[in-house]
Amino acid sequence: MNIIKKEIQLADGRIIEIETGKLAKQADGSAVVKMGGTMLLATVTCAKEAEEDIDFLPLQVDYKEKFYSAGRFPGGFMKREGKPSDYEILIARLIDRALRPLFPEDFHAAVFVNVNLISADKDTQPDALAGLAAAAALAVTDIPFNGPLSEVRVVRKNGEFKINPSFSEMEGIDLELMVGATDKNIMMVEGEMNEVSEDVMLSAIMFAHQEIKRHCAVLNELTEAAGKTQKREYSHEVNDEEIREACQKFCYDKCYKIAKSSLSKQERTEAFEALKEEFMQTLPEEEREEKEFMVNRYYAAVEKKAMRDMILNEGVRLDGRNTTQVRPIWCEVDYLPCAHGSAIFTRGETQSLATVTLGTKLDMKEIDEVLIQGSEQFVLHYNFPPFSTGDARASRGVGRREIGHGNLAMRALKPMVPVGEDNPYAVRVVSDILESNGSSSMASVCAGCLALMDSGIKFKKPVAGVAMGLIEQNGKYAILSDILGDEDHLGDMDFKVAGTKDGITATQMDIKCDGLSEEIMAKALAQAKEARLHIMGEMMKTISEPREELKPHAPRIVQLRIPGEFIGAVIGTGGKVIQEIQKTTNTTITITEEKQPDGTTIGVVDIFGINKESMDSAFNWIKGITTVPEVGQVYHGKVASLLDFGAFVEILPGKEGLLHISELAWEKTEKVSDILNVGDEVDVKLLEIDEKTGKMRLSMKALLPKPEGYVEPVRKPRPEGRRGAPRGGDRGERRGFGRDKKRESEHTQHNENKED
Repeated sequence: MNIIKKEIQLADGRIIEIETGKLAKQADGSAVVKMGGTMLLATVTCAKEAEEDIDFLPLQVDYKEKFYSAGRFPGGFMKREGKPSDYEILIARLIDRALRPLFPEDFHAAVFVNVNLISADKDTQPDALAGLAAAAALAVTDIPFNGPLSEVRVVRKNGEFKINPSFSEMEGIDLELMVGATDKNIMMVEGEMNEVSEDVMLSAIMFAHQEIKRHCAVLNELTEAAGKTQKREYSHEVNDEEIREACQKFCYDKCYKIAKSSLSKQERTEAFEALKEEFMQTLPEEEREEKEFMVNRYYAAVEKKAMRDMILNEGVRLDGRNTTQVRPIWCEVDYLPCAHGSAIFTRGETQSLATVTLGTKLDMKEIDEVLIQGSEQFVLHYNFPPFSTGDARASRGVGRREIGHGNLAMRALKPMVPVGEDNPYAVRVVSDILESNGSSSMASVCAGCLALMDSGIKFKKPVAGVAMGLIEQNGKYAILSDILGDEDHLGDMDFKVAGTKDGITATQMDIKCDGLSEEIMAKALAQAKEARLHIMGEMMKTISEPREELKPHAPRIVQLRIPGEFIGAVIGTGGKVIQEIQKTTNTTITITEEKQPDGTTIGVVDIFGINKESMDSAFNWIKGITTVPEVGQVYHGKVASLLDFGAFVEILPGKEGLLHISELAWEKTEKVSDILNVGDEVDVKLLEIDEKTGKMRLSMKALLPKPEGYVEPVRKPRPEGRRGAPRGGDRGERRGFGRDKKRESEHTQHNENKED
């Protein structure tokens, strides 16, 4: 067994270990990457030959976190890992986007990359190591690959950049980026920020690249040690140079003319297809079927060259715009009468219909990953149906692209969505793409922003996004604002930037060319800011700030914060109390605990109802349970029961006091029932709370004017040895407690039952 080990030391002294030759030796390549107690196993397998009529790279990347890695059972009935979670798909996409451009263009054999988390300590973020693990597995194969590369996470905290921070170090950061690169070129960037400047973001990317260069040097050593410097030979394309030259000669000028004609997407597509068919007719009829696949490839190359040349030579784009122009924009809010918030955002031939739904904490998305558990208050879902591009095919569920685009739009808006006391709602935004011709993810950001402001939640600042492109050839380049779908496909860069007027909140960048200088990136960022602010200005013509109120049909939430010691009282034994409140008031109530800086706990109570009356009723009920009665205060209570010597009055939910017969009126009362009945509502004053028992003494008499000439009865001294009579009160009161033990027992038992 030829086991090879290499190490990478980070700036803070942590060690990343790379090992190959020990596990999964039948794969074309495998490697284990370890940092602390976290270990990832990456494997690569590759078909020997490409399938027939394949002119692209069939690359499949999967990332899977095993629950055993952290000593946990998977959830669900089956208790085993199932389909990948959104989180796992997002990590797989990060790896895929960095790897894919580095395979040769004419290499079409199927490649499968699998990265598995097999051991996980609780403070190491494994996703930051996944790209390195995949690259290490590729480095020990003979698969043609223009690497090596690595990926790192870079964050900024207190103005300082840090590579691959632990979970505990993520608190208080204002920038988080995942960067994938070779030792020469940046290949992929994705992340979120808290309104940082373009200069800060660029500095973070360059900081990450310096670290990646060190990783690549170690991977080169790994390749040499494994004896895999010589890559396999392959021949996946059959070419006919005669047809290639004929296609170039026949089609180039006509392609250029179509590209310059400023047709719509559909018209342009039809014109290009007609031209390709026209060229096919120039071939001998008996060769057409056999050569069609080859012609498709040659014609695509001519079409690409014509469009790129037009942009570089004339600064004119497919729809007639110059390089900095943004397509026409129109917006509308409150389009859907029954949604809690809605908006349409249309930019050129790209259109998003966004909606907002408000809910309770019970509606929040639950997260149960291997190392991450909790809930998300804000989610954004992105849908890309086939009709949005005119495709006549069925929609078969949510794809990886939709998950990735939705995550990017969510990260762009998330910093501006209020949380905690400022927003008690669970918030779901859905972006349905109705038309697509370039940057539907950034259209989702704009539409989502408008819909959130239309909903009436206190969205902090407007957010807009734009996709930038790049055409680079022979030292000449053009940066394109607000790219079309064709410009994305045929260009060298797709650079999406979203943010407020004060800074960037999210970005995603994919590079397809060899090399992107810092100068070009800086210029692209500056041009993106200009385009983003223009788009935001157009959006603000429709709605410039959140509505003052929620929609009339939107649910309401009232939030109440209670001392931690009262949480149990509000919930009750087995949830009895809170269930009764919900059933009686027709509301939904959630209670969560929050730790305070001083170590104490408070309960955050959210009351969710369909009308103000029911919510007020539940609010007052809970308020009563958590309110501590105060001597001298007047309470509006309800008579709970009558006894010979007085009545018990509920002054607050679950809190009763004794209204003695002598405290009903200034005049002598013969029978309690002469004045009170069960269920009567009365105002009483709290005279006394017994320090030992907590029993309360109430009075109606204290709230009535004293009759003219009233003489206070002479109070006899309390006989010694008498137990149970309360201090104070008149003779009748003492008589009621001291003379009749049975009555006192009834009073005590009644109170205890109520307290239970």
